[in-house]
Amino acid sequence: MAELIFWLCLLLPFYAYLGYPLTLLLATPFFARPPSRRNTPLTVSVVIAAYNEERHIVDKLRTVLAQDYAARTLQIILASDGSSDNTVARARTVNDSRIRILDLPRQGKAAALNAAVAQCEGEILVFTDADNQWAIDTLRRLLEPLSDPAVGATAGHMVIPAPGKGLSLGDSLYRHYEGWLRRLENRTGCMVSADGALLALRRELFEPIPAQVNDDFFVSTCAPMAGKRIVYVESARVLDQGVDEADKQFRRRQRVTVGGLQSLAQRRTLLNPLRHGLYALALISHKLIRRLAPVLLMPLLLSNLWLWDVHGFYRFTLAAQLLAYSIAIGGLLDVRHRLPKPFRLAAFVLVTLAGMSVGLWQFLRGQHYSQWNPDQNR
Repeated sequence: MAELIFWLCLLLPFYAYLGYPLTLLLATPFFARPPSRRNTPLTVSVVIAAYNEERHIVDKLRTVLAQDYAARTLQIILASDGSSDNTVARARTVNDSRIRILDLPRQGKAAALNAAVAQCEGEILVFTDADNQWAIDTLRRLLEPLSDPAVGATAGHMVIPAPGKGLSLGDSLYRHYEGWLRRLENRTGCMVSADGALLALRRELFEPIPAQVNDDFFVSTCAPMAGKRIVYVESARVLDQGVDEADKQFRRRQRVTVGGLQSLAQRRTLLNPLRHGLYALALISHKLIRRLAPVLLMPLLLSNLWLWDVHGFYRFTLAAQLLAYSIAIGGLLDVRHRLPKPFRLAAFVLVTLAGMSVGLWQFLRGQHYSQWNPDQNR
């Protein structure tokens, strides 16, 4: 029994993080690339939900207005979710008729986004965060795949250009890993969801966002719900910042895990391979098994201890586990960042997995996060 537990707890995380991408890599040659189509100008509504973003909002609005995409019409809807700082006042200093500002009471991000979309007039909705910046061609590149009527949504590529000295180093490398995985999903036509930093969706596919879900996952999966694809656009870059502090990284991963599982519960019909084929298998692998994998690490360690005397292989794996945990703890305790980078990378992995495990427990207890405060996770 101990051996069965050991191998299940080892192979499932291995599949979630490495076996699944390698399976996609091997399958890639069997999928033809979709033909390129001529791009025609679209009517676009950019939606920005903000809470206490006075430091970023002016630069964000100017970045969007400076895009080189020749839209038939461009509309920017800023929905302030009860901001208590000068977000609204600062936004109003950007004098442009294409900007509409909604000064809403505090209700939560989902409600703010729903209120903003109700004001949108464009055939394409573009969702983006207030605290990240675009390149000048980001919007144009993001919208190019939408010339194909089979594409319902597109996802941009988040970049952390200047990682800090703490856990944001791991954050940056994780973004590279996610980018690699999304490229593989893209080539096989099973890109599962988009990041909220930058995504586009056809207006007719939008469904009102429930309060307890991860809005980016829910919005982007409106496309596969309608039988259309999500396309990852690596050239549509958005610049973001990493998180160095362990407590903030933990809270972020905890909140994302709870919301992610709530989202999967809302979209559970997409998990049926009989209806959604390869996309359902990709969704199960990328979003479900990965979120369950962290809770297997403790049974893996305990079963490995039980198997210590069975074979030399188990002594090796136990030593490897204990060494990995020691390096991660050393990285957490190294507040002055004097140890080599692998210590910080291990610390990032440990904090991330711990946050995911707590998030899973909170989800099973019925806990949810109805409010949001981006500044707590920066």
